[in-house]
Amino acid sequence: MLLHRYCLMITTAAFLLCQVHFALAQETKVTPLAAKPLPGFSGGEKEGAMVLVEYPPGASSAQHRHDAHVFVYVIQGSVVMQVKGGPRTHLKAGETFYENPDDVHVVSRNASATEPAKFIAFFCQEQGAPAVTPVK
Repeated sequence: MLLHRYCLMITTAAFLLCQVHFALAQETKVTPLAAKPLPGFSGGEKEGAMVLVEYPPGASSAQHRHDAHVFVYVIQGSVVMQVKGGPRTHLKAGETFYENPDDVHVVSRNASATEPAKFIAFFCQEQGAPAVTPVK
């Protein structure tokens, strides 16, 4: 009986999710979020890559670099970002952040200890380049 209820709940949730997705797909709106000239991309093969980053409450990442032009768009919660030599920036949902290929990302963390945060990062980089390179 408990298994039957669990399966029914999962099926209902999946159905509702599909309905919401279908409704949103019918009202698609495209909004430009950020644009930046990309000098030095004339040689070699380049690629664009997009990832969804989900930070649990209080989570952060170690210092790193991307060796790419990176555009960040916060979709949920708030994050704190800083590149070496730059200001510490507190971003909320709907705000953007940019890193150039020479930047070292010294702060990247969820600003909340109780709420999750999510952002989308778009990379413009050399084809096949690693997404993240640790910095010591």
